[in-house]
Parts: sequence; structure tokens; C-alpha cells
Amino acid sequence: MQVKGFILLRWNINVEFTFFDRSLVDRVRSNDPNYIRRCIRDEMYGTSVTVVLIGNNTYKSQWVGSEIEESVERGNGLLGIRLKGKSGVRVPEQLKDYGARVMNRNPHSFEDAIEMAAKETGR
Repeated sequence: MQVKGFILLRWNINVEFTFFDRSLVDRVRSNDPNYIRRCIRDEMYGTSVTVVLIGNNTYKSQWVGSEIEESVERGNGLLGIRLKGKSGVRVPEQLKDYGARVMNRNPHSFEDAIEMAAKETGR
């Protein structure tokens, strides 16, 4: 639900935060790894920054890792945002490996952080 809440922030009049969403909010209903990777790639078309929302088990997900790898291959900026109440959770290793900024949830800082991630990759 927090992921869906994050997406809804762009319509919150109390938060200056505008973005284009291409997320896979709902789980891909397949066990075919090639199909899942294709879904990830398809959702990244037209993006410049990949925001990884970090919860308790995000670091364990092979698909989050695949999303990060695809983002780097495309030249996207990377930003990790810990979900509300998850300030101490483990960060996916790939975010660390690529030097991505990781921040705690603060809607008033999201826009600047996303812009910074885009600029770091020249986008």
C-alpha cells in the first residue's frame, strides 16, 4: 500500500513533487524469468531515473536487482527511498554497488533527490 501511496503523491497539493510513473506496482503473474525481465524492460521505456522503494525484504528480491541492473544499462539515475517506518531496513546491494543515494521517506525532499539522480547521469 505504501508503494501505491508513493505514486499518489504526485496529486497531493501539499507536496511539490512531479514525476512520470512507469512502475510495476502489481506482481507480474508469471514464473517465466524471461517474461518478467521483459516486463521490467518495457516499463522502463521513457524513464531517466529509477526509484527503488525499500521495505523489509526488498534487498532479497532478485527482480529488484534485475531492475537496478537494467536501469544502469540504460544510463538511468538511481535513487533508493526507504518506506515510511523502515529507516533501519537493509538496502539492496546493487544500490550500494552503483553508489546510489538512499534516503528515508520525506516527500518534501523527493523531487530534489530525483533531479540530482538524473543530473548525476547527465539526463
